[in-house]
Amino acid sequence: MQGINLRAFYQSPLGETTRQLLAARLGPLLPRARDAVVLGLGHAEPYLTAAACGEAITLALAPARLGASPWPEGEANRSALVDELDLPLGESVVDVVLVVHGLEISDSPEDMLHEVWRVLAPQGRLVLVAPNRSGMWSSRDASPFGHGQPFSRPQLSRLLNEAQFSITRFDHALFLPPSAHGLMQRLARVVEWLGGVLWPSASGVTVVEAVKQVYAFAPARRKRRFMPQLPPVLSPQPVRREPS
Repeated sequence: MQGINLRAFYQSPLGETTRQLLAARLGPLLPRARDAVVLGLGHAEPYLTAAACGEAITLALAPARLGASPWPEGEANRSALVDELDLPLGESVVDVVLVVHGLEISDSPEDMLHEVWRVLAPQGRLVLVAPNRSGMWSSRDASPFGHGQPFSRPQLSRLLNEAQFSITRFDHALFLPPSAHGLMQRLARVVEWLGGVLWPSASGVTVVEAVKQVYAFAPARRKRRFMPQLPPVLSPQPVRREPS
């Protein structure tokens, strides 16, 4: 992500506080069963932990502009760089897709959600974290949610409905200012509780859970705009045989 190193951010004290506050919202929404498949899209690795996902199969795919590192550390790699509009997965193979630091940086959020719909199994769930347009985090360059396009709740509702998702939950997180000051981090849990009670619209991010509508027609897949349709160079050509 241009302007901020997400990996370095999550290794900082503010990043660890951010991870803890968001993980408290996301953990209950992620499956833990051995046969469940969880896909993290964007930069979701800090939230795809054993504590959150148990024995579920976890994968991490990052849009090329974010960059990627081998993950998880000390284990066989389960991460890759991808085109978020053309995921290298078959149809209906994922149980839950967790999108963090993903939707706001996509060139086409609509097509990205259509692609998520494609890879989700019937009744599969999307758990989406998006920067809140009216929150402090989306207006600070030093914030990992201060880059790309923030969204209001009506905008998220429209995008998800058009991509054939049924919204089952709206939640809010990150009410503390994106400050590295130690006092703010010590008060983070108190501020988080008060913000959720008194002023939910001022949250830094919106957390949405949505279910794939299996009764809807599958959205048409987009054509890759950067791949021109050219005839194959080695296509066989008929050869005229001369009479002997």
